[in-house]
Amino acid sequence: MRSVEDIIALLGGPEPAAARLGVGTEAIRKWRQSRSIPAKHWPLILSATGLTLADMPNAKSAEPTPNRETTMAATPSTTAPQSEQSHRAPAGATAVLVLADGSVFWGLGIGAETSKVGEVCFNTGMTGYQETLTDPSYAGQIITFTFPHIGNVGTNAEDIETITPAARGLVIKQDITEPANYRSTRHLDAWLKSYGIPGIAGVDTRALTSRIRDGGAPNGVLKVSYDGKFDVPALIAEAKAWPGLEGMDLAKEVTAAQSYHWDEMQWAWPAGFSRQTAATKKVVAIDYGAKRNILRCLASAGCDVTVLPATATAEEILAQKPDGVFLSNGPGDPAATGVYAVPAIRGVLEKKVPVFGICLGHQLLGLALGAKTFKLDRGHRGANHPVQDLMTGKVEITSQNHGFAIDPESLPANVKVTHKSLFDGTNEGIAATDKPAFSVQYHPEASPGPSDSHYLFGRFVALMESAK
Repeated sequence: MRSVEDIIALLGGPEPAAARLGVGTEAIRKWRQSRSIPAKHWPLILSATGLTLADMPNAKSAEPTPNRETTMAATPSTTAPQSEQSHRAPAGATAVLVLADGSVFWGLGIGAETSKVGEVCFNTGMTGYQETLTDPSYAGQIITFTFPHIGNVGTNAEDIETITPAARGLVIKQDITEPANYRSTRHLDAWLKSYGIPGIAGVDTRALTSRIRDGGAPNGVLKVSYDGKFDVPALIAEAKAWPGLEGMDLAKEVTAAQSYHWDEMQWAWPAGFSRQTAATKKVVAIDYGAKRNILRCLASAGCDVTVLPATATAEEILAQKPDGVFLSNGPGDPAATGVYAVPAIRGVLEKKVPVFGICLGHQLLGLALGAKTFKLDRGHRGANHPVQDLMTGKVEITSQNHGFAIDPESLPANVKVTHKSLFDGTNEGIAATDKPAFSVQYHPEASPGPSDSHYLFGRFVALMESAK
């Protein structure tokens, strides 16, 4: 039997050992203090050092079993530069994430056994993974979660933002955490399988996040294969061939097929959801990929909501005789969606009907008012983004999910900037000075995220009141 110190030395020392095993240096310190190494890390150590099971500390008292956890530990992630060696799956690997630049990340498959291509992004939210995965704005994207405890509250039928999730996959560091919440009705792994969503666990998400932060969101392919068979060169070629989100209209893929009425209000303990029965304002919501909680916030603010598809014309919108029009969030390039959305929005603006937009709806309103949009290098995705309301000076902590933004330099004279990001100074809100129209880039409905910005729904109602 070898000592813990011997094994750490064979791995190159404390910091290299932590990096190779995908743990923090604090874990290495605890191993040295307790003179033992958890059995789940043994397969990777054996592979990296050439030791045998008999060499491991406490081997007789804690033999590893070939369960989900030890398999995950045997699947390290690797990044460029790549070689033919990295194209061979490590023992136990059942999933791989490959990027268009040839980077390869091996891990343990979770969710559906399938392959998906998309833009690889990261989300820094500490809660709400189910809402995130079902947010239609993530269409075309593979989400890297920086928070480690994904799965800890399980899943349920209430915390979804759309019936059919649009995200193409997820990347996590630790294996799915067992659910520990009274509202949980299903394990996350089973939920992912039911929707055909693949995932990979055991990836060094800090390294991947740094890669995205420094180089921008890359195209990638996530493949889960429980037999451990992968054609990595073919997957890299597929990632390279994917055109990316710029120029892509995804709103048509996630919008409602037909119009419908919405009256469900926000969730409240212990009753859950309630219904709006005394609405005072009639609102038409254009669905470019609307989250359910946005519609709930509108209903809770006293709105009778009719949802129309993304392709609705100005004539179809105005035929509803709305007090106001809401432009929803959604995925893809606003310039591509704007081909049909902008004429409709301009038709509404000409009639002086109050307009409120968020996220993609914010960008589309900007285009309709004469501004331009551009693709951000890395995008904003998380629930901790500070934004300043320039009208009040107040700073809000906001929930965000967008990869495009309005160029404030392109705004015409009749449009003012109302909000800005305190992370990077990008535009977070606009308002027309000669029309009843305003919008924000972030998500005031949160879900997940803070409720600092719920006041904006009240501002929309007040705008409709004044327009009357």
